[in-house]
Amino acid sequence: MNKITAAITAIGGYVPETILTNAELEKMVDTNDEWIKTRTGISERRILKEPGKATSDLAAPAIQEILAKKNLDPTEIDCIICATVTPDMVFPATANIVADKIGAVNAWGFDLNAACSGFLYALTTGASFIESGRYKKVIVVGADKMSAIVDYTDRNTCILFGDGAGAVLLEADTNGFGIQDSLLKSDGSGRDFLHMKAGGSLRPATVETVMAKEHYAFQEGKTVFKFAVKGMADVSAELLEKNNLTGNDIAWLVPHQANLRIIDATADRMGISKEKVMINIQRYGNTTAATIPLCLWEWESQLKKGDNLVFAAFGGGFTWGATLVKWAY
Repeated sequence: MNKITAAITAIGGYVPETILTNAELEKMVDTNDEWIKTRTGISERRILKEPGKATSDLAAPAIQEILAKKNLDPTEIDCIICATVTPDMVFPATANIVADKIGAVNAWGFDLNAACSGFLYALTTGASFIESGRYKKVIVVGADKMSAIVDYTDRNTCILFGDGAGAVLLEADTNGFGIQDSLLKSDGSGRDFLHMKAGGSLRPATVETVMAKEHYAFQEGKTVFKFAVKGMADVSAELLEKNNLTGNDIAWLVPHQANLRIIDATADRMGISKEKVMINIQRYGNTTAATIPLCLWEWESQLKKGDNLVFAAFGGGFTWGATLVKWAY
């Protein structure tokens, strides 16, 4: 019997309609369009502004697009893994709420928190369920409503983040397509440089924590940038070497969209030309766990069966990793 691999067989994506431009941010904080674009590559980002809407309202339409494309009944989904750092609530899991919203009554699921590396962690986890033969249809969705945890008076962070969701369907393949290998890493000592100060069991919410703005994302930008450039580039190069590949063998690099300079450094290290790098940071900003699947969603029509893709990410925690995928359709 041929080895079972987990193949991506469909993609869905969703971004909110509201656009927040650099020009609008200029009116909110001490910044300007040129400064933002030069340092990050971002021109605009999408924001989920409607009252009462949460991360599940980004994830659900992304998955519904997959169901429509595949003519799939939601009752056929076995499992939903939701990568997010902005769950609807502390509990229950956003994956459970999404399952309810889309009618996936037979699916079990859970949330996975690895910040900007969340989609890669979730993809590797979902792949193992498929490879074991236990489940036939697993949905992995990366979704974040970052606007809910961004301080729009902090010019260091508010320029970076946007809201969005991207999802993939994983199914078994016996012809060598799908997820080939993953290298995932973490270093908890990085928590000091990128985290949310309060809201967990260490510092539960109080009037004082709210007044001190400790429920927003905190980032020490220069330190994170330095670690991200090295981490993302190193792990991507290591993945190629481990699989006896060079940049010439890769059809597309699909990097986490945190910063254009980090993306360029990763591509350079891998020996991949700019034309083979998926970049949409200028329109969506950093959507955390959603960036990689949103790239796949936008480039889907350009992907060819058999293409080698490398997904690479770096996130708070610190977490980072790279995944090699042979495109299945």
